[in-house]
Amino acid sequence: MPVYEFLCKQCNKTFGLTLSIKEREEGKISCPTCGSKEVESLLASFFAKTSKKS
Repeated sequence: MPVYEFLCKQCNKTFGLTLSIKEREEGKISCPTCGSKEVESLLASFFAKTSKKS
């Protein structure tokens, strides 16, 4: 499952959550520090590992 990063607009803390795509689309995300639901999605880097057979 992907890890999404968020910024809480109330306490100004960033946090990451491992969510399924369905959970992310539902938008029921709250800050683990203060409990606020006023969160903003941040751009995050990702790592993809592929295998290539010769």
